[in-house]
Amino acid sequence: MESPVSPGGRALAAAAAAAVGSGADYVTDVGGGETANLETLKELGYGKYFGVRGGGAALAVLGLRPWSAWPRLLLLLLPLWGLALWGAAESPWVLPVVEDGPASSARVAMAQLREVNSDNKSWPPGTHFLRYHYLFLSEPGPHLPQFLVRGCVNHQNFIQFDSHVGKAEPQVPWMAHVDAQYWETETQKLRAWAKLQQGEMRTLMSYYNQSSGTHTIQLMLGCEVQEGSGSRGFWKFGYDGQDHLMLELETLSWVSSHLMSRKTKHRWETERHYASYYKAYLGSLCLSSLHRYLELGGHSLTHREQPTVQVTRHSAKDVGTTLRCYAWSFYPREISVSWWLGEKELSQETKRLETRPSGDGTYQTWAVVRVPPGKETQYRCRVQHSGLSQALTVAWESPSLREVDAIILIVGLEISLGIGVVLLTMWCFRGSWRSIAGIA
Repeated sequence: MESPVSPGGRALAAAAAAAVGSGADYVTDVGGGETANLETLKELGYGKYFGVRGGGAALAVLGLRPWSAWPRLLLLLLPLWGLALWGAAESPWVLPVVEDGPASSARVAMAQLREVNSDNKSWPPGTHFLRYHYLFLSEPGPHLPQFLVRGCVNHQNFIQFDSHVGKAEPQVPWMAHVDAQYWETETQKLRAWAKLQQGEMRTLMSYYNQSSGTHTIQLMLGCEVQEGSGSRGFWKFGYDGQDHLMLELETLSWVSSHLMSRKTKHRWETERHYASYYKAYLGSLCLSSLHRYLELGGHSLTHREQPTVQVTRHSAKDVGTTLRCYAWSFYPREISVSWWLGEKELSQETKRLETRPSGDGTYQTWAVVRVPPGKETQYRCRVQHSGLSQALTVAWESPSLREVDAIILIVGLEISLGIGVVLLTMWCFRGSWRSIAGIA
């Protein structure tokens, strides 16, 4: 029998699953989750990093604790570690694995990763990233799997593991041709990870003095390559829609967000090699995986579609006059839409919509600014995107200006038509006169 669950907890879990399923970074933080409802989550939308205001949640895929704390996991982790070694040797673009074992094993993994060289690879122009999202629920529901994993390249979901289905599956045609051994290996690893998270969930619930209810742990990790600025890795972890822990790769330190997360921080700091492993993974195997997926995905991951841009004017009693700059049908996702008054960028005055999918493989967004009535034509919307050879500047055109342009166009067409009729008549008349005169 399913134990009682608060509506807020269930809503937060549903939103977390939706965030992972849609490719959003983090599920929106609604201030604890227990008082949240699904409509509130929908209104707030998803934040930049799996959480509101760029904060976030994450799920600890790994129970990183001293080996003596979980001796029962030994039999489970031995085959898991074997899969990690096989994956590094035979399938260098598999998901990362760290077992909950001794530091010596982590050192072996790091040695394996150092053999993966991504420095000399040729990258397509632009920004590209590989990102994995993990979600684990304390109590699954009929439509909410207990464990859900999504991998995405350049915002394109390419792999998914759903505990309801019980296996890793391709999400795009270009992954369907990968050999069966790859999918079998991914499935076994993710099943093992799901079992590890049961213990991690119990530990986190005990920190917060929780014994029941729906709770979520999530993780976002991955790497990114930016044209002209090198690469970077990221690892973020959280609980119930709140930031919990983040790995600072430069200093190899776990950054806690609040008092409760310090317990996890202290627990994970007892074995520093785990942080070293993640740094090695994110700086080597992750980048090699990204390069491999870009090769497999080809044009679908590297093509560029320039945005269509339009500026509209809106008036309302409560907000006054606003100009809205729409940009749609562009790919990839990264875009800059800004409002300018002369040479001044109106950063603080501009309200932006988070870029979102259009449903056809492209993206859309808008930026709105409040303007004094009668001054609309002085404002300019500037759009920068990799699909454009240069920045595009668009202004709002008043209906009167458009009417004048239309009148000029109509008059021009009428004049051209009149001249054409006269010339045609003269040509026909001259042809008839020549026939009468007998001139060939």
